[in-house]
Amino acid sequence: MTDDTEDKVNTELLLRLERLRSLRIEHRDLDDVIARLQMDLRIDELRLKRLKKRKLMLKDQITRLESGLIPDLNA
Repeated sequence: MTDDTEDKVNTELLLRLERLRSLRIEHRDLDDVIARLQMDLRIDELRLKRLKKRKLMLKDQITRLESGLIPDLNA
C-alpha cells in the first residue's frame, strides 16, 4: 500500500470512528430525554414516539457503522 493510500484509509477510518462516537453520544442523550419525558405526567405521546423512532434509527446507523469497521473474516 502506498503512503497516500494508507493516509486515505487512516483518514477514512478516523472519520468513521468520529461519526460512530457522535451517533453513540446522540443515542445516549436521547435515552436520557426519553427517560425524563416518561416520568412527566403530562407526557406528549407524539413527541415521545418521534424520539424513540429517532433513537432506533441511530441504533441502526451505529450497528451498520460498527459492522463496517469489523474486518471481513472470509476475505
